[in-house]
Amino acid sequence: MNAPVVDVSIEDQVRSVRTGSTTATEFVSRARTAIDAQEPVLQAWVQLSSTTAEDVATIDADRRDLPLRGVSVGVKDLIDVAGMPTRAGSPVTSAAAAVADAPCVERLRSLGAVVQGKTVTTEFGYFRPGPTRNPHAPEHTPGGSSSGSAAAVGAGTVPLALGTQTAGSLTRPASYCGTAGLVLAHGSTEMAGIVGLSDSLDSLGLLTRTVADLRYVHDAFLGSAAAVQSGLPECAFVWGGSYLGYLDPPMIALLGRLPSVLAGLGLHSEMLDWDDHVQTLAEDHATIMAFEAARTRAREFERQRDDLSPQIRDLLQQGQTISVSDHTAALIRRDRSRELLGEILDGSSLIVGPAATGPAPKGLSATGSPILSRPWQLLGLPVVIVPGARTTAGLPLGIQLVGLPGREDDLFEVGERLEAILRESPPLDE
Repeated sequence: MNAPVVDVSIEDQVRSVRTGSTTATEFVSRARTAIDAQEPVLQAWVQLSSTTAEDVATIDADRRDLPLRGVSVGVKDLIDVAGMPTRAGSPVTSAAAAVADAPCVERLRSLGAVVQGKTVTTEFGYFRPGPTRNPHAPEHTPGGSSSGSAAAVGAGTVPLALGTQTAGSLTRPASYCGTAGLVLAHGSTEMAGIVGLSDSLDSLGLLTRTVADLRYVHDAFLGSAAAVQSGLPECAFVWGGSYLGYLDPPMIALLGRLPSVLAGLGLHSEMLDWDDHVQTLAEDHATIMAFEAARTRAREFERQRDDLSPQIRDLLQQGQTISVSDHTAALIRRDRSRELLGEILDGSSLIVGPAATGPAPKGLSATGSPILSRPWQLLGLPVVIVPGARTTAGLPLGIQLVGLPGREDDLFEVGERLEAILRESPPLDE
């Protein structure tokens, strides 16, 4: 892949526009040039906007202090962008253009961001892969379902992209593509204008090059609702995956480094002893997701099932076999586990663990396993994916930080410091 178009932070980019050393138009134009150059291989975009020149001219003429002035953004094709269709990676959706932006897109535009276009997603955010390739190894998967958004940011063509997560749809692509990522706490932001699968699970997410960029965008996006900065938390619980899936050797080695790295950051650490709960949460997540997806996408299944991919068709068919009582019982167990974890974290601790089972697998016929995200997604917790670690083959490895809602700044604080160390650490043998 070519060199990234942006090698400065989002904050520095905005500052350079504010001071007049460059213009928003220049940054947006450079991003489009990079997108065009890399797209024949990367294939991260469904459709590019035809109005970026007009949009950025309006931004350049706006005298207000806009915190994302001229920042190019990619929008996952589950999210409405006015004037562009939302196809959700599926042949059964309408080709008609959306009449309005989703609130999350509207918010970014109000901050000065410029939409470059719609990025590739798997069908309805589930498992059928799109054409996107991993920016660090084109023969490897970028993950799913926020594949296009993660690949575009990982390739350095845009500094910011919107994604969503229902199982591991943002965490895994961020890990595979070497980007920072944030899964917003469930219910913390409006989800209107977003094609979903499960009301109990669907969350919005952000992808940037670094955790520092992530923090900057998060604080701008949420404004006064952003978490208050609180310094380092008291304790980090190191999570080894609770035997949910086989961890590849480089990920095992990376986890082995964490206690000493955390100690170097001044954090007390201990192993998270919660495997039974985590395993049950992973199972309950699958139950809730299938049950709710079968109802959310019932119309497509009833009218156009033969045109759906086998992956989404199987999910919806499975969901029809799950009883209301099983769904309710899973939600009750979720609520109890959330209470218990709140007591463990006690408002001043976080969880540190693998964002994926290993580096991106070779091949484009599958998107990898979301299993390590399922428990935390069911609990609706905010998650920050920290980039920086790499294998000897140059494939990224991500670490996820999990915390309580309202304590996002703890995740950013630890994440920024951890990223700096991971980027300077030796690569891990495959």
